[in-house]
Amino acid sequence: MAELHRSPKVALVTGANRGIGLEVCRQLAAAGLHIVATSRRGEGDTVRLDVTDAASIRACAAAVGPIDVLVNNAAILVGEDAALLETSLADVRATFEANVFGALAVCQAFVPGMVARRYGRVVNVSSGAGQLSSMGTYAPAYSMSKAALNALTIQLAAAVKGSGVLVNCVNPGWVRTRMGGASAPRSVEQGADTIVWAATLPDNGPTGAFLSDRRPIAW
Repeated sequence: MAELHRSPKVALVTGANRGIGLEVCRQLAAAGLHIVATSRRGEGDTVRLDVTDAASIRACAAAVGPIDVLVNNAAILVGEDAALLETSLADVRATFEANVFGALAVCQAFVPGMVARRYGRVVNVSSGAGQLSSMGTYAPAYSMSKAALNALTIQLAAAVKGSGVLVNCVNPGWVRTRMGGASAPRSVEQGADTIVWAATLPDNGPTGAFLSDRRPIAW
């Protein structure tokens, strides 16, 4: 039972060297969790984890060991201004590799351990751009990848149902980061809030939901 209720809990955050990922680490640490901040190159105080590199994921999992919380934050935005019919297929493939397949690969490395220990929280950082009910022409590769990440969230939540692992995706809103730009209306603190909330849900919290400002929103 000590393993099931160990303290502090361990949270791994991908893409944590700046922006929302870095702020999520700060807020989770303030909540008392032990943080494993990762980044593609392992710069600064981060552990190297390239979500598009299977060997990197295996090495990170071996080095870090069991975790309780996984925040899939790493993502890329390319071809933002390209129209769909002119979007490079290479850009679409690269976007899905990082934003969808990478998140799935990291889940495959860490979530089985959560299931075995009967506790876990998985938060996939999505976007309003991936919301099917309001999707337009913005950033086709990115928008489609975030919609796919939402589908991954539903699939994973169903796959681990009843195991003590809660899986949700979060729309942080338009946030002032390198990706979001200086004109975005939200601070990184505001963008990170619902991610941190979902990462620390009680056992009766929601699962398989698309969340914004701590509430479910339409897919």
